[in-house]
Amino acid sequence: MTQNHTGLRAVLSFCFASAVLSAGSVKLERHQDQIAVLIDGRLFTTYYLAAETAKPYLMPLQTASGVVVSRSFPAGNDVLGANPRNPSFEPHQRPLYFAHGNLDGLDYWGEQAFDRFYDDHAHQAYGHARLKAVDEQAESADRATVQARYQLLDPNEREIAEETQSYTFSGDERTRIIDCEFVLHATAGPLVAGDTKEGTFGIRLNAELSAPHDHMLNSLGSRGEKAIWGKPAEWVNYSGLVSGKPVGIAVFDSPSSFRHPTPWHARAYGLLAANPFAQREFSKDPKQDGSWTIPEGQSLAFRYRVVIYDGELSAGQLADMYRQYASVK
Repeated sequence: MTQNHTGLRAVLSFCFASAVLSAGSVKLERHQDQIAVLIDGRLFTTYYLAAETAKPYLMPLQTASGVVVSRSFPAGNDVLGANPRNPSFEPHQRPLYFAHGNLDGLDYWGEQAFDRFYDDHAHQAYGHARLKAVDEQAESADRATVQARYQLLDPNEREIAEETQSYTFSGDERTRIIDCEFVLHATAGPLVAGDTKEGTFGIRLNAELSAPHDHMLNSLGSRGEKAIWGKPAEWVNYSGLVSGKPVGIAVFDSPSSFRHPTPWHARAYGLLAANPFAQREFSKDPKQDGSWTIPEGQSLAFRYRVVIYDGELSAGQLADMYRQYASVK
């Protein structure tokens, strides 16, 4: 690393530790099947409401200075500019999304639109989400919230469940924050979430934050995919240089989320995912079973905070931020 980069990282790290940063103004702009999120007049991300895609997602994810930390595809169902021969291509891994690979035996993690790129999916049918309503689109001085309801449908358009997604967006001069809540509602009989590593709250990162440039750290101080994948932790952080600028992204698992602290489906190729269901797959023990049945009429909630930042945060700073997050009821 150059002396200039080292100096910049030290300065930005000091700013995080000592400065009181003013909150940015957050605005939402609805355009048919998408909602743009602007912080201090600058686009942060867009919420795509699954009009033509199998699941809703956020894209792109940017730092306060405008550095994009998420992958650049797929846009809709278009993967132009990507390399399908890359072993970590996986176009169903959108920049930020919530889905699971086995709900009542159906795959909501993968997508029918990209089936031609898979060679191991003949055994399982795909499900998909359809927007029912945007129940909330609210702004205050320093944050904005979107809440949307979706039907979870089988290939014959039969509803197997409902899902509510809620995002609250905020930020300041150094960070962008997304508070996420996802609730599965068993509206059409009991809903079974099966044991599979293909899930559940996912973020797919910019290639510059993936191997061999990956810097993965969890709340236990473990580093790298081998030490983090499949292990429970309160948070996982990826950091590095994108376009020569130091940046990072962390996901915090809420103490009120299902099976906290969650295990992580975290890969060095750039997948940062929380998955509380994959006990058998993570442990490689056939006697384990991470599946869960939601009785009819009941629900199950998952809550996370995403922190995207310019500069560098130490493990201690991330731990302090997590404690502050976890203390809020």
